[in-house]
Amino acid sequence: MQEFRNPENQMLRSDPGTTILINLLRTSIRRIFTLPIWISLSLLFTGSGIVRAQSKVWSVDDCIQYALEKNIQVQKALVSNDISEINMNYAKSGWYPSLNGSARQNYTWSNQTNSTTGSTVFKGSDGTNISLSSSVTLFNGDRIRNNIRKSETDFEAQKYNAEIIKENVGLSVLNAYLQVLYSEELVKNSINQINSTAEQLNLAAERLKLGAISNSDYLQVKSQIATEKQTLATANSQLAINRVTLMQLMELPQVNNFEIEHPNLDSMINQRRNPDAAEVYRISLGLKPEVKNAELSKKSSEIAVEIAKSGLLPSISMNAGLTTLYSSLQKSESFGNQINNNISPAVGFTASVPIYLNHQVRTNVAIARRNTDNAALDEMNVKNQLRKSIEQACLDVSSSQIEYDASAEGYKAVKESFDVAAEKYFQGLLNSVDYLVQKTSYINSESNFLQSKYRLIFSYKVLDFYSGQPLSFKNINK
Repeated sequence: MQEFRNPENQMLRSDPGTTILINLLRTSIRRIFTLPIWISLSLLFTGSGIVRAQSKVWSVDDCIQYALEKNIQVQKALVSNDISEINMNYAKSGWYPSLNGSARQNYTWSNQTNSTTGSTVFKGSDGTNISLSSSVTLFNGDRIRNNIRKSETDFEAQKYNAEIIKENVGLSVLNAYLQVLYSEELVKNSINQINSTAEQLNLAAERLKLGAISNSDYLQVKSQIATEKQTLATANSQLAINRVTLMQLMELPQVNNFEIEHPNLDSMINQRRNPDAAEVYRISLGLKPEVKNAELSKKSSEIAVEIAKSGLLPSISMNAGLTTLYSSLQKSESFGNQINNNISPAVGFTASVPIYLNHQVRTNVAIARRNTDNAALDEMNVKNQLRKSIEQACLDVSSSQIEYDASAEGYKAVKESFDVAAEKYFQGLLNSVDYLVQKTSYINSESNFLQSKYRLIFSYKVLDFYSGQPLSFKNINK
C-alpha cells in the first residue's frame, strides 16, 4: 500500500494539472457509487412517510364537490330553498277551510229568588259554553290562486339562485386549482434551473482552479445561483399561498399534505377554436341560472300586480258554526243532557265589498307595476351582462391562442439559442457573463410560456362554462 501511494504522491507534487484531474475522477467515482445509495435511503425513509401522510389526491371535481358541500353561501341558499317551499305549501293551504274550537267556563253571582219561600238569596252559578266554527273562502278576486302561482314561481327562482352561487363557487375553485398547478410547474422549473446552475458553478470552480476563467466570472455564476434560489423561495411561497387559497375556497381546514391531481393538460393546448359569441350567447340563454332567475323574478312581479288588483274585488266566504252550553241554574237537567239539548248549528255566507280604502289598493297596484318595470330592467341587465361576459370570454380565447403561439415560438427560439450557448460555455468558448445573459432570457421566456399556457387553459374552461359544459378535466386524456 505504501509503495502505491509514493509514486502517486510524487506525480501529484510534480504536475498540478494532473492533481486536479485525479481529484475530479475520484469525486466522480465517489458520486456514482454513493448516489444510488442515497436515493435508496431517501426512498426508504421518506417514501413510506409520504404514503402514510398522503391520504387523498384531489381532482378538480373533488375540490368543487367538497366546496359545494361546505360553502356557507351555498348552504344558506339551500336553506332559502326550503323556506320558499314552505311558503309555497302555505299558499296552497289557502283553499282549505279553517276550523276553530273554543270552550268557556263562566262563574257568575246574582240575586236569586226562591220560588217556594219567595225569599231572595245572593248566590253563585256556573256555566259552560262550547263552540266550533269553520270558514272557507269561495271567492276573493283570485287572490289565493295568484298567491299560489307567485309562491311557486318564487320557489323556482330561488332554486336557480342557488345554482348561480354554485356556479360561481365552482368557477372560483377551478381558477384556484389551475393556479396551484401553475405554481407547481414554476417550482419544478426553478429547481431544474438551480440544478443546472449548480453544475455550471462546479465547472466554473474547476476552471477557476485551472486559471481558465477569472474570479469575476466565477462570482457571476455564484451570484446567478443565489438569484435562482431566491426565485425558488418566491415560487414556493406563492405555491403555499395558492394552496391555502384553494383550501379556503373549499372550506377545508389547512393541511400540510394537501395534494391535487395533475391532469394531462397538453391535450387541451391550442385547439384552434374560433368561437362565435352570438351562438354561445344563444346557447347560454337557455342554460344559465341567472337568466332563468331573472325571468322568473319578472313573472313573479307580474303576478304580484294581479294580487294587488284583487283588493278592488268583493270577497265571498261560507261560515259554519256549532254551539252548545250548560248552566248550573238548570238543576233539573244533567250536564250531558244540557249539552245535547242545547246544540245549535249555524251556516251562513259573508260578502265583503270594498267601497273606499283611502287609495290603499290603488297605491299597492301602482307600486306592484313599478316593481314589474324594475324586474324587466333587471332581466335585461342580466342578459346584457351575460352577453358581455361571453363576448369577453370569446375574445380571451382568441387572444390567448395568439399569445400562446407567440410565446411558444419565442420559447422554442430562445431555448435553441440557449442550448447553443450552453454547449459553447461547457466547451469554454463563451464567458460566464454572455452565458448568463442567455440563460436569463431563457428563464424569462419559459415563465412567459408557462403563463400563456395556463391563461389559455382557463379561457377554454370559461368558454366551456358558458356553453354549459362541466368544470372538469375528465373529458381529456390523462
